[in-house]
Amino acid sequence: MTAVPATATWRSLLSTRMLAVLFLGFSSGLPLFTMLYLMQAWLAKSGVDIKALGLFALVGFPYTFKFLWAPFMDRFSVGRLGRRRGWMALTQLALFGVIGGMGMLDPRTQLPLIVGAAGLMTFLSASQDIVIDAYRREILADNEQGFGAAVIVNAYKAAGLVPSALGLILADSLPWSSVFWVVGAFMLPGLVCTLLAPEPQVYGAPPKNMQEAIVLPFREFIARDGWRQALTIVAFVLLYKIGDSMATALATKFYLDLGFSTTQIGLAANATGLWASLAGGVVGGVWMVKLGINRALWVFGALQALAILGFAWLAQVGPNPLLLAGVIGFESFASLGLGAAALVAFISRSTDPRYTATQYALFSSLAAVPRTFMNSMTGFIVAQTGWFVFFIVCFALAIPAMMMLPKIAPWNKQ
Repeated sequence: MTAVPATATWRSLLSTRMLAVLFLGFSSGLPLFTMLYLMQAWLAKSGVDIKALGLFALVGFPYTFKFLWAPFMDRFSVGRLGRRRGWMALTQLALFGVIGGMGMLDPRTQLPLIVGAAGLMTFLSASQDIVIDAYRREILADNEQGFGAAVIVNAYKAAGLVPSALGLILADSLPWSSVFWVVGAFMLPGLVCTLLAPEPQVYGAPPKNMQEAIVLPFREFIARDGWRQALTIVAFVLLYKIGDSMATALATKFYLDLGFSTTQIGLAANATGLWASLAGGVVGGVWMVKLGINRALWVFGALQALAILGFAWLAQVGPNPLLLAGVIGFESFASLGLGAAALVAFISRSTDPRYTATQYALFSSLAAVPRTFMNSMTGFIVAQTGWFVFFIVCFALAIPAMMMLPKIAPWNKQ
């Protein structure tokens, strides 16, 4: 990625296209964080044990396999809104209903139904991600991809404040059913944005049939630099966020085990997470333009690895509200802010605009593997090692991807 003039950066920041990316990023993040934070607290408060909570991560399997139906969304349109906006509107409306309706179930007597509802929610969420990622790649110019990645990732992270802060605070005074409907209602601004936003320009003709939609994106990716480089990119995307993803998989349970109340957790997330996310958005966007994507992967990756050690420190200190706020703030800034922004920009750069939905879905599916399968084992690891050792293991797992950077993203090459 080459540097762009400051005036171009501010035009990108203030454009209606970037504003659409902001709203859609928020809409994209809300379902995942509802599962990670609000559902986790709901189930934990209802008596579901830590091993079962860890296994609950398996309902996120659609995030890992969404590349299987991405060609279908590349090939067909829904209604009159267009190939991208039609699918976005459909999934956003469905997610509003599923999130709100799930909270009306009883975890003590209807756990299988909750598992099914959570699976449906993640399928709809993964489908929404497919088309939002394609929309962002197509609506932004090449020199806006790094800044756009920072915007969407931090909007994605900011969405986590709704279930993790507002939702947990409301849970102390409202029934869970009402809390879930309030959280679900935050899907509606994204739906309004979808209805008002323009349909992106089509790069070439859409796939003529399902064979083209499936075969051509994979053929182009392998032929571009050879199968060895293709496998290297796949491995890097798989490993770059694995340590951070595992460290935060049971974060709410970790805070509760230390003795924090849901209100303390919610206030800490709200007080530091919001401002850290905003800072991450500004710093990440500016740094991405100045450093380029390659160097951002180095710097941001190192910071997100250090953020894992904050959890280990908190595990040793115990229920210190000030330290809790600091850990949540630094993790929001470094991991789900900077590190994720660099990875999203790298993935965007690695896709061919002709096959955006399918190729991006493949890469982001790989990035979701740790969250789905590795995270399902976190409950068992914590039960055997305790929280402190668990976080040290997560830190160690962040190292292999950093060792791949000289080959995948050389420091002196943009």
